[in-house]
Amino acid sequence: MLVLGCHLSFVNGYEGLGKEALSIGANTFQFFTRSPRGGKARELDLMDVENLNRIIIDNDFKHILAHAPYTLNACSQKEYTREYAEEVMRDDIYRMSFIKGSLYNFHPGSHTGQGVEPAVVMISDMLNRVLSPDQETIVLLETMAGKGTEVGRTFEELQMIIDKVNVKEKLGVCWDTCHIYDAGYDIVNDLDGVIDEFDRIVGLDKLHAIHLNDSKNPFKSHKDRHEKIGLGSIGTDTFEAIINHPKLKHLPFYLETPNDVEGYGEEIKLLKGLRK
Repeated sequence: MLVLGCHLSFVNGYEGLGKEALSIGANTFQFFTRSPRGGKARELDLMDVENLNRIIIDNDFKHILAHAPYTLNACSQKEYTREYAEEVMRDDIYRMSFIKGSLYNFHPGSHTGQGVEPAVVMISDMLNRVLSPDQETIVLLETMAGKGTEVGRTFEELQMIIDKVNVKEKLGVCWDTCHIYDAGYDIVNDLDGVIDEFDRIVGLDKLHAIHLNDSKNPFKSHKDRHEKIGLGSIGTDTFEAIINHPKLKHLPFYLETPNDVEGYGEEIKLLKGLRK
């Protein structure tokens, strides 16, 4: 089964997310638990969550993915920013505990001039305080494009974090196709080679999800500007190869393209048509 969804707005609550996903032919979705710019999340409505869980069960949804706010930076030079990151992640993991089989994705952060190694220590230290062996939600490090002082631009940097985390079974990776292509991993001309490299450095057992995004910029540009499927430098053929690849096709896929809900519906229809 192709597990495919997109990023939806949390305007109408949890049940609203499920209904909107159904309306465009999705069987999963991604959402922000709070504003992408940070701040407090809305009060948790357990009845609303239960209504979503019924939609998930009745329609065989898989792996609902929450995305941390972009302002979460566990390796900031500023202590209060790091404290905020930990507070948000603790709260978000608690919220996602009410949705079975959920995932939680975050950008590792920007070291803001401190260097990668100190940043890795800060990120892994936070994860060691936050992750618990008995939590169900898997937390995912997102692959980054390498813009500015981003951490996670290489598979090696991601593995450096994983190596220092104690509860490794609750930590994984989310590929972003725009990010890894912009970072210098040539998924267009050498998808098998990129997969093999990730498996050698991190391990395919750690890959839990993929963001499907075309790129407005050329290979190895380190720009991170998403494009609609088939309209960027990655191209439709590569997405067809990804969703059908024997080592990737079992994963959940999430669109983050510059689209409205109707546009996501068209992309979901397109990708379903490419599934073999």
